[in-house]
Amino acid sequence: MIEPAESRKDEAPVEAILQEELDQGDLARGTIAPVLGHLLASTDNSMFSDEIVVRVRTMIEHVAAQMLRVHAETLEVEEARQFAIDHAAPFGAQLARDPALLHHVHALALEWQLSFRLEARSAIDLVLCPLLQSLIAADDESVAETAMALLAAQARFTQAQRRMELPLSELPGDLLHRTLANFSDIVGDTQKAEARIRDSMDERTSRLGLLSRVTANMGPGARAALNVQHSGAALFLTALADLSGQTREVVVASTGERQLARLALGLRAAGLRPSEIEKQFMCVHPDFALPEGFEHLRVDRAATMIAQAGGGHSAP
Repeated sequence: MIEPAESRKDEAPVEAILQEELDQGDLARGTIAPVLGHLLASTDNSMFSDEIVVRVRTMIEHVAAQMLRVHAETLEVEEARQFAIDHAAPFGAQLARDPALLHHVHALALEWQLSFRLEARSAIDLVLCPLLQSLIAADDESVAETAMALLAAQARFTQAQRRMELPLSELPGDLLHRTLANFSDIVGDTQKAEARIRDSMDERTSRLGLLSRVTANMGPGARAALNVQHSGAALFLTALADLSGQTREVVVASTGERQLARLALGLRAAGLRPSEIEKQFMCVHPDFALPEGFEHLRVDRAATMIAQAGGGHSAP
């Protein structure tokens, strides 16, 4: 069991320990959407003041406000901006019923929390990391341009998270399509608004799109991004998702204290040596240690355990 170092147990074989932790973590992950949905629907904010809940609610309301404003503008409603602000909360509450949107926004909130914690504890910059700096200085012009675009996108993400906002342009294409369908179901005839929103989207230039392009362009060198002190949280999470065969949302969730078995297995499945994984744990979760015998866990076994547990999106 992955526990605080001072209380680590070593009686059971490492795979059995990790499997039990993985199963428990996946059960907990399965409750994210229903529990978070319940918290967001609560009118008694005094009982649920947790930063993550507030951040998720506010980001979803910002998504709602943007859609409502475009819709109001297509209908030539006077004071479209104020109309959107006035109706964002109830409309956002309806959008929040979608587990896929909840999981995505929850992952962004967790990523921000992790990034902020890493900056405070290890002086890891929220925007410019050593890896990105080296890519910006690359001789390959296309690599350097993509890295520069990512730098700007990461700066925008940081500012948006400080304001608890989520621009529509930052939603993945499939999730935007799904959210627009929900928008139409709730509001009615929104074809003009949907067309305007879709025409303004370019997933390749979104932060997540740029992160994927940067790690893909690195090829085998993407393994270098698995050092969070070198790559920063954003590239670390994207590379870990790509190299371990998991969704980015699941990887982000694995950085939580109840998901550490998945984090350890994911890093091993991605090809890191146990000693390298220990260094990442020292940075991400310094109070927790790997279980006794983890050094004997093979890469293929870690990958199999991850695959059998399922690393896709838990929402329907």
